[in-house]
Amino acid sequence: MAGTSSQENISTRQRKLAELARIEPKLELTTIAHHIDVVWLEEAWRRTRKDGAAGVDGVTASQYAADLEENLTRLLERFKTGRYRAPAVRRVHLPKPGTGKTRPIGIPTLEDKVLQRAVLMALEPIFEQDFLDCAYGFRPGRSAHQALERLWGGLMAMGGGWVIDLDIQNFFDDVDRDRLRNFLGQRVRDGVICRVIGKWLNAGVMEGGQLHYPEQGTPQGGVISPLLANLYLHHVLDLWFEQTVKPRLQGSAFEVRFADDAVLVFEREEDARRVLAVPGKRLAKYGLRLHPDKTRLLDFRKPGRKGQSFQYLGFTHYWGRSRKGRWVVKRKTAQARLSRSLQAINHWCRMHRHWPVADQQAALSRKLKGHYAYYGIVGNSQSLARFLYEVRRRWYKWLSRRNRERMNWDHFGRLYKRYPLPPPRVVHGIARCVATP
Repeated sequence: MAGTSSQENISTRQRKLAELARIEPKLELTTIAHHIDVVWLEEAWRRTRKDGAAGVDGVTASQYAADLEENLTRLLERFKTGRYRAPAVRRVHLPKPGTGKTRPIGIPTLEDKVLQRAVLMALEPIFEQDFLDCAYGFRPGRSAHQALERLWGGLMAMGGGWVIDLDIQNFFDDVDRDRLRNFLGQRVRDGVICRVIGKWLNAGVMEGGQLHYPEQGTPQGGVISPLLANLYLHHVLDLWFEQTVKPRLQGSAFEVRFADDAVLVFEREEDARRVLAVPGKRLAKYGLRLHPDKTRLLDFRKPGRKGQSFQYLGFTHYWGRSRKGRWVVKRKTAQARLSRSLQAINHWCRMHRHWPVADQQAALSRKLKGHYAYYGIVGNSQSLARFLYEVRRRWYKWLSRRNRERMNWDHFGRLYKRYPLPPPRVVHGIARCVATP
């Protein structure tokens, strides 16, 4: 198996790919697949999650690992010779907490995940040199919180502005595969790489025992899918806004995008109104659709009209006074996200109310820490405290219903002292420097 020296060797090769792509931004790379050898596949195997659901073949990680070296050798041979056949993706629908809706997820086979990871390891260093700074989703070293800080910093530097909230409908289902292949081919001309990506795009979908072959889209859940999504929106949205839209504006503007969730911010109202109708036409040209009711223009000037706010990445962004009385952009947990999280907690407490109290406390503590890890930003303490209070209420409600004799609040208070839940914690501070648009 790949050891430390092998990992360093792979990192060295990745750096060389990145450096070549950086110094030759127009170069079409024709020889990439030769980097993928057995050692590369072993590292891809190491990085692949082993606890995920099995694909259509039912093979688990332990079964594949039983003869790992032989399996990877055969996989490499099929990949290099073009005999690799992309298996169908098993589609499942995961519930969206508190909405009654579901989100389709494609589950590749374990072997497919390993090969996708190997190809991702080769392509990511290349496209990371091309992607713009406005894109944050599913990129190494970047996060949703960095996107939030970029948005906050840009709004503060601009003194507010006009915000276009872009809501792309069913993005992964509507991606035009031919255009995606064209975007890929503008940078990567390696036949082995392009061929296997084409196979993944055309792989069937197994759902409810039925196999079908969608003509468009790329399945959510694939290891390679986020990179392909970023590549598509890099060309369709990011480059277009940077190279075509911004030079024609009278004032400054900037974009922040996390995966398919994007906002455009303008200094001047006339620029924003001129651009408002254009993104829909631009995206439609590439098979994508904006939600007509959720895509809107918002007056977010400082301090703006009372009540002006918008939602982005799970937070409500609004103007408020700092402790020193200055107008600043503030963020709090979006009400819809808070409600969904509490509905999920309520459901969990009801289903597990007969567990030992210590086990319930441990599980709820993990859930709260996960909530704080994302929503624990400066200025959001009140929402965090409210979330803890509401979790306590729901825990009490279902603990009191597991026996015929109802537990009163005083009894729960004594129990809570013995089994407390973690208090709110601010994890993410505000960036020291304000990014310029």
